[in-house]
Amino acid sequence: MSEAEKIVGYPTSFLSLRWLLSDEIANVALHLRKLVGSNHPLLKTAKSIIYNGRNTQAFGLIVLLISKAAGHLNAKPVEEDKAAGVLHSQRALAEVIEMIRISNLIHKGLVNINTDESLSVESSELNNMTFGNKIALLCGDYLLSNSCTELASLRNQDLVFLISSAVRDLCQAEFVACRDNQNFPIPSIPPEDRTGYALKEWTLLNVYGAGSLLGKSCQGTLKLAGHSKEIQAEGYKFGKHLALAWQASLDLGLCINKDKEILHNLCAAPIMFHVEHDPSILIELDKGLESVENVDYLKVLEIIAAGPGIGLTKELIKEHSQKAMEVLNVFKESDARKALSNIIVAIGDF
Repeated sequence: MSEAEKIVGYPTSFLSLRWLLSDEIANVALHLRKLVGSNHPLLKTAKSIIYNGRNTQAFGLIVLLISKAAGHLNAKPVEEDKAAGVLHSQRALAEVIEMIRISNLIHKGLVNINTDESLSVESSELNNMTFGNKIALLCGDYLLSNSCTELASLRNQDLVFLISSAVRDLCQAEFVACRDNQNFPIPSIPPEDRTGYALKEWTLLNVYGAGSLLGKSCQGTLKLAGHSKEIQAEGYKFGKHLALAWQASLDLGLCINKDKEILHNLCAAPIMFHVEHDPSILIELDKGLESVENVDYLKVLEIIAAGPGIGLTKELIKEHSQKAMEVLNVFKESDARKALSNIIVAIGDF
């Protein structure tokens, strides 16, 4: 990723530095200090954005790399960032995508405060949760509204419609699969004929959750460059398959490393494949219907390790990685194409 950032001119983890240093976000940062010591997930989200930006802010980098790999047609000299080989509008789109992505992550940090349970919670903790929710909601809304303004300033109606539909899909992702009381996903009961159940459910959840945004971002940046609809369609396929390969890789890493973060995504690919293979694991997973925290995640991961889920997930990563790599062959050999190829290889390096 570091090598790829050099190709597009500067670290894309600082794409959103302009709005991170704005007065509004500075005020939010001051309010966040009041939450230090509490258990509100907004703090964890903020830390991941600041200290681990290469994971959460990689979409903008991918958009700029595919922009440079494809080149642009009939652009006015004033529109081109010659140092990076991309258009100023393409760089603006990359910023928009980062703002949308991060606003979505922040909104996911909202805590569902159950009024019945809140009676037994200390008033100070309840106040922290309520205050944290207000900050998360307003901060996420601020970033999303800014992304809309920035997108509108590009004055491209087709692009606005395209990215708006990706935002719609992000919202739709929160209504896919069963959910616990904090809206974390849980596998649903498979049908009597379980063939293809895991792949269908996992793909639906993650195309809405990430594949659509990255796919339509790559499609949109090629539209800005004046490429044909056929090339734009290839861009969408590339972004979608790369996002799915990336997510499957993250799912696999959580399972192999026995990371407790897996509780926040019990619909991870290895778990879904095991549910299809042996639905009896749902007896353990059903404990998460009230809250995923009730699930013995180490026991679940031990069960999965003995089944086919790990192997099938590796095949899933390979499949989507290969499809993304095939799309790259549409573009001429270049340092940007090589960087994208290296990222795909790194994702599948298990």
